[in-house]
Amino acid sequence: MKRFAILCALVLCFAAFAPTGSAQSKDDKNHGNLGVYLDFTRLQPADLNMFGVGARVGFNIRRHVVLEGEMAYDFERNKTQTINTGIITTTVRSNLRMLHGLGGLKIQTTGPVRIFGLLKGGFVNFGVGGPVTAGAINNQINNIVDGDTNAVFYPGGGIEFNHGWLGFRVEAGDEIMFLNQGTRNNFRATVGPQIRF
Repeated sequence: MKRFAILCALVLCFAAFAPTGSAQSKDDKNHGNLGVYLDFTRLQPADLNMFGVGARVGFNIRRHVVLEGEMAYDFERNKTQTINTGIITTTVRSNLRMLHGLGGLKIQTTGPVRIFGLLKGGFVNFGVGGPVTAGAINNQINNIVDGDTNAVFYPGGGIEFNHGWLGFRVEAGDEIMFLNQGTRNNFRATVGPQIRF
């Protein structure tokens, strides 16, 4: 009888602590996310590494499905190119900048560590010019319609580490650009903090 009483007391103790434990692990930050990130894109045809910054916002459609939109600006990179026509050799220096705009779905697991996959589409705009200023960025945004803008498809994946409302996200994928010369596969990676709400 004494063993039965001790066993019942242990079961009651575990039962008393069970609701508290589940309340602490409850993840109620499932409405969406807002984040900033560092952006890296490897342009394959040009063998050029582009670095920039971006921001994204996402809203949960379902617990495992997020509708996301993002935009990134890759800062100017100098590329020196030698053009030989057989008679004349010319060296050209281009100050290339990129603007990425992507939107689509993120399929994710739940919990403090989340693994996810992405399917996004959008555009990439190439610009050239002088030093980076607020006016130069504004001009590139205004030239999306008239400038060198191309469609992109971005499949990728990554992992998130979350603690309450604060998270950290790492992702990578293949930014497939549909250029006049055909499709180009470019490695793209982002890393940065996010706020969950």
